[in-house]
Amino acid sequence: MTIQTVIYVPDERLRQKANTITQFTSELKQLAADMLETMHSCDGVGLAGPQIGVMIRIFVAQLPTVEGDADQPLSDISEPYVLINPEIIKTSIDLVEGQEGCLSIPGWAGFVERPEWVEVKAQDVAGQPFKLRAAGLLARIFMHEMDHLNGILYTDHITDSEKLWEVTIADEELQPEVD
Repeated sequence: MTIQTVIYVPDERLRQKANTITQFTSELKQLAADMLETMHSCDGVGLAGPQIGVMIRIFVAQLPTVEGDADQPLSDISEPYVLINPEIIKTSIDLVEGQEGCLSIPGWAGFVERPEWVEVKAQDVAGQPFKLRAAGLLARIFMHEMDHLNGILYTDHITDSEKLWEVTIADEELQPEVD
């Protein structure tokens, strides 16, 4: 596996819509593995193709390890997700504000309102279609990464400048970045 280089704003590729994937090859499977390794190496929880300059509709995601209390041990890392050509089918009407960060906008974080849950359809690396429903942090990650596939950054959702701030080392210890 190969760690890819993450691109940063103001790189114009982050503002372009990614292309639909039509060829499900061994190279695509390798790209997905490389993207997961890249995401982990950056301590992220999601990564979209455009963030590494690959302008196709693919993203990877994985929930972080959650520390338990005295009665509950540390949970295992969740399964990794690879979504190709994802589409939102349905979302919650209830919105939840949550903190987001982005590997392509280092040093910043902000509060973004997003639906509480999302249903998506996508394809796996072999081209097989699937549907899933995500809630909470996973839903937020999916919507954040799908925004990347459409040239949208989380900062585009922030209209109140007080909801965007520079991250300090103390802030980084509080919450993981969305991607």
